[in-house]
Amino acid sequence: MTNAKKFTLGLLQMKCVAEAAGNLEHALERITEAANRGADVICLPELFLSHYFCQHTDIALFDLAETIPGPTTERLGSLAKSLGKVIVASLFERRTAGVFHNTAVVFDADGSMLGIYRKMHIPDDPLYHEKYYFTPGDTGFRTFDTRFGRIGVLICWDQWFPEGARLTALQGAQALLYPTAIGWHPREKAEFGAHQHQAWETIQRSHAIANGVYVAAINRTGHEGPKDGGLEFWGASFVSDPFGVVIAKGSHEQEEILLAECDPARAEDVRRNWPFLRDRRIDAYGDLTKRWI
Repeated sequence: MTNAKKFTLGLLQMKCVAEAAGNLEHALERITEAANRGADVICLPELFLSHYFCQHTDIALFDLAETIPGPTTERLGSLAKSLGKVIVASLFERRTAGVFHNTAVVFDADGSMLGIYRKMHIPDDPLYHEKYYFTPGDTGFRTFDTRFGRIGVLICWDQWFPEGARLTALQGAQALLYPTAIGWHPREKAEFGAHQHQAWETIQRSHAIANGVYVAAINRTGHEGPKDGGLEFWGASFVSDPFGVVIAKGSHEQEEILLAECDPARAEDVRRNWPFLRDRRIDAYGDLTKRWI
């Protein structure tokens, strides 16, 4: 039996306003509340400092980006240290003039910055114009050894790709965290909304099953954009256990703090009974590096 200890995830499902200062102060308050309620590893939604600005292309919006380290990481690192908790935050990173990333920063419980993960898969869909803003990540898929356990961090569109989940799990991640900003086009919701949401949850639960790890999706909620359009972020943040059982789930409309215990013994039991990692044919997967066969 594994000797690794249990730890508690805290997912902060938020509504975001246009002004960064308001979002940051609200996030700091919610992080503190989650810590007081027993969360050890606390994760914010994708790009929590602003409205989801990728709904349209505007060169002036590059001014929202900041360096890492920078003002926001200083505040988050200081809070992680004072609370003795791990914090994961997704930021719009300015690397240099003309090079910007969608980047997750991981702070350990002593306030130190363990490292960053830059979003690898960049979408381009109606109202999700991320290719305009973000250079694809160059960090590769990463895990981070925190005080409470080893976590892997990926971001939103990454959550649809089994390759990213597998490569992160193979590095020993006990939990995969996906900061997210996903929602409905209001005009499509009645016809496609339920199926879109079901697909989103199903693919991530499948990562949990295939890899024997906990998986957490941390989404924003609320409507952003014009009343007759924009995006309705669907919330519904959740945590799946290593066999795909949803052990915590948020509502669609409300801000919430979700807590979920991660027990390494559960992963040990699932992997012994469903040994997908044992039975992988690693000698036969070379074609995965090709676009099409």
